[in-house]
Amino acid sequence: MKFFVDTADVDEIAELAATGLVDGVTTNPSLVAKTGRDFKTVIREICALVDGPVSAEVAATEADAMVEEGRSLAEIATNVAVKVPLTLDGLKACRTLTQAGTMVNVTLCFNANQALLAAKAGATFVSPFIGRLDDIGLDGMELIEEIRQIYDNYDALSTEILAASIRGANHVKFAAMAGADVATVPPGVLRGLVMHPLTDKGLDAFLADWKKTGQSIL
Repeated sequence: MKFFVDTADVDEIAELAATGLVDGVTTNPSLVAKTGRDFKTVIREICALVDGPVSAEVAATEADAMVEEGRSLAEIATNVAVKVPLTLDGLKACRTLTQAGTMVNVTLCFNANQALLAAKAGATFVSPFIGRLDDIGLDGMELIEEIRQIYDNYDALSTEILAASIRGANHVKFAAMAGADVATVPPGVLRGLVMHPLTDKGLDAFLADWKKTGQSIL
């Protein structure tokens, strides 16, 4: 499974990209607004830090305007993925942009039928928001499983499932088990995946034993 980091903080992205674990980045208007910086400048800097897709979201809600904004965003860098909402206008814009060779991330997906439509519109990625479904008492992970089953039924569908609205390590694990192609995670969640108290305890023991030897590797 690929890991995208869900942030517009350039410093965070640079630090995490250095680990080799980051395959792409997702942003949205809220994340960019938190930086207090110029939108296109932020996207351009992020695109220079990672080789993979960088999702940049349109602000328009009407298809023609989405296409116009999408084309402008795609001109920033070759790895921009234009993010559009899962509405009829969004799907129309998705098809137009995809046919022009632009990557498109269809976002705000909350059921399997929506995901099927996104795939038929040619989306590069569809983003089911599992955390927000959990928030209202539904099973977000069940949606990932349903989309995976539908997509696997049809060889012609090449859209990747991008598990979004991830709240913690268990969401990542279960999304991977359900067959999500990508998980987009906040920086803190990505860092937390490496952590386990027994790892820390074992390392402390190894270091203590090594210290007793009085040796040095270098």
